[in-house]
Amino acid sequence: MAFNFGAPSGTSGTAAATAAPAGGFGGFGTTSTTAGSAFSFSAPTNTGTTGLFGGTQNKGFGFGTGFGTTTGTSTGLGTGLGTGLGFGGFNTQQQQQTTLGGLFSQPTQAPTQSNQLINTASALSAPTLLGDERDAILAKWNQLQAFWGTGKGYFNNNIPPVEFTQENPFCRFKAVGYSCMPSNKDEDGLVVLVFNKKETEIRSQQQQLVESLHKVLGGNQTLTVNVEGTKTLPDDQTEVVIYVVERSPNGTSRRVPATTLYAHFEQANIKTQLQQLGVTLSMTRTELSPAQIKQLLQNPPAGVDPIIWEQAKVDNPDSEKLIPVPMVGFKELLRRLKVQDQMTKQHQTRLDVLIKQEIQRKSGYAIQADEEQLRVQLDTIQGELNAPTQFKGRLNELMSQIRMQNHFGAVRSEERYYIDADLLREIKQHLKQQQEGLSHLISIIKDDLEDIKLVEHGLNETIHIRGGVFS
Repeated sequence: MAFNFGAPSGTSGTAAATAAPAGGFGGFGTTSTTAGSAFSFSAPTNTGTTGLFGGTQNKGFGFGTGFGTTTGTSTGLGTGLGTGLGFGGFNTQQQQQTTLGGLFSQPTQAPTQSNQLINTASALSAPTLLGDERDAILAKWNQLQAFWGTGKGYFNNNIPPVEFTQENPFCRFKAVGYSCMPSNKDEDGLVVLVFNKKETEIRSQQQQLVESLHKVLGGNQTLTVNVEGTKTLPDDQTEVVIYVVERSPNGTSRRVPATTLYAHFEQANIKTQLQQLGVTLSMTRTELSPAQIKQLLQNPPAGVDPIIWEQAKVDNPDSEKLIPVPMVGFKELLRRLKVQDQMTKQHQTRLDVLIKQEIQRKSGYAIQADEEQLRVQLDTIQGELNAPTQFKGRLNELMSQIRMQNHFGAVRSEERYYIDADLLREIKQHLKQQQEGLSHLISIIKDDLEDIKLVEHGLNETIHIRGGVFS
């Protein structure tokens, strides 16, 4: 699996055995467990949720928020490992976990889901909380919250509000990506542990880590913890792939199945001890059965529109190796971007190492026939790229246009306008004439005002004289 889209699992349950750090490995302290919890492979006490991509503790296959729950129903293994009966514990009568019934089962609470859907529709379309025109504004606000995927939608005084999450069908910030399906068998026994520590710290104290994990498994001398590999993850986390080998008294050995080891790690007391070592997530690295893949593809994840899910299946670039997974929210998109960037850096690092090794290996040798063919092919590709009408020419043209636009943009920000001297003189002369005309007009208006005042004064005197005569 190229990318692990799982969220860190939260602490669930209480510890049934005490764990005391005993120095070493800086956080990977040894833990002491009671005899009753010694790698018994009983069913984990925290079963998680049953919804598709449901709970954060569903990490059976490492595709993000899990594909459901894992029910540890393996039998015939507790006595083999818990009481040290040796390799006989891994007999052929062991029952694999019933993942098909538990991992991919949908919730059966149809009435609750129906009521939830009705309440959501009421909150978005016809709330009756206030009983006036303000309910229409409340409906728009609830719609905005549903689109964003957060908040509470109040719609009725007698019914609790609807909780809007990013999984609700109306949330807009959703997309569907693709993840690589693991190809390892259950018999390979590979289990992934994600540590909240840097890879350098893990590598420098790898032996202490192995010893601490062995003590978590009960310290059984017939069990050996092996590290398959480590990988750097974003946010200073490290992925460690381990497997456990059990040796029988007659000298033969066999790997503990991945589902069995994972079921043991998922027990509440064991998970607590792993968390004290810095483990934030555990998952199996096993392939999916055709029936599981079929059921997964037939049932869209919670909150994903069936039409979008069907289109995602059609757009799958490699249905044999890739599986569609939902991406909900900006945080998930950012996390996926970081993971892809991290993988790109790792691929580039490996490629640089291969180049150095190949250079040293071919040092001093003449060019061979296959290398000559490769050189001819590279020259042909280089010639096509350098052709005027091909990619490089178009790229150069685009780069020139971009530089030109940037240059003009910089010039526009500082440019100044200049006017011809003759035109400037004409403009000045025109403005001067307009100013003289305005001054002349103002003087005429002033003279007219004086004349009007004189007329008004004469009229007043005439009215006064006439009033005296008639009196």
